[in-house]
Amino acid sequence: MEPILSARALNKRYGRVTALDNCDFDLMPGEILAVIGDNGAGKSSLIKALSGAVQPDSGDIFLEGRKIAFASPIDARLAGVETVYQTLAMSPALSIADNMFMGRELRKPGFMGKVLRQLDRPAMERIAREKLSDLGLMTIQNINQAVETLSGGQRQGVAVARAAAFGSKVIILDEPTAALGVKESRRVLDLIQDVRARGIPIILISHNMPHVFEVANRIHVHRLGRRLCVIDPKDYTMSDAVAFMTGAMSAPGAAIAA
Repeated sequence: MEPILSARALNKRYGRVTALDNCDFDLMPGEILAVIGDNGAGKSSLIKALSGAVQPDSGDIFLEGRKIAFASPIDARLAGVETVYQTLAMSPALSIADNMFMGRELRKPGFMGKVLRQLDRPAMERIAREKLSDLGLMTIQNINQAVETLSGGQRQGVAVARAAAFGSKVIILDEPTAALGVKESRRVLDLIQDVRARGIPIILISHNMPHVFEVANRIHVHRLGRRLCVIDPKDYTMSDAVAFMTGAMSAPGAAIAA
């Protein structure tokens, strides 16, 4: 099976600091790949390179076997790679529907849309409601309520629904449960599995080991700016994973080659 998103020998330096050091990466179709690593390991730089937020100094990125070079996150979105950042990148004062379509608003057909540039709000509201319903998020009663009135779990749900609605090939989730309580975290984890069940592969960056081991198919362990190994959560314990990423235990040879 060929990776849907991969990277080879990525390098990124900020002055004397090496964020990525000949880093490799592989995301397989239909899987949830967790990316774990200690603070400063280079996880954020890797994800930013894959999502177009930064450009690597050298190395290659491939999407569905084709070499790509995202100049910006907008380029990545147009190619079908959606990212849900830890900050959610949402406008609290705007409605759920407006946030779902932020930056890709639909305009009315014909003269009203092309010349007067009026937004097709009924269409955006209908599509937003459909997408939220598909993911079981219609506990939200009013699609026009402001995002600032939602709970943390509901906001995260809207952000994931937005990514699932437009991320046709890959979804990247950056610490999706970091600021949530137990109940809300449970709902987001269920949501992640629902999205994966629809065939969309997911990259999950998280420090929460129980969550990682619950939902991930494989775990990419990142250390000192590069991929240390890729492990199967069924074959290793959470303690093993922590030991790999901190350097307390050497990675097994088979996992390094994975």
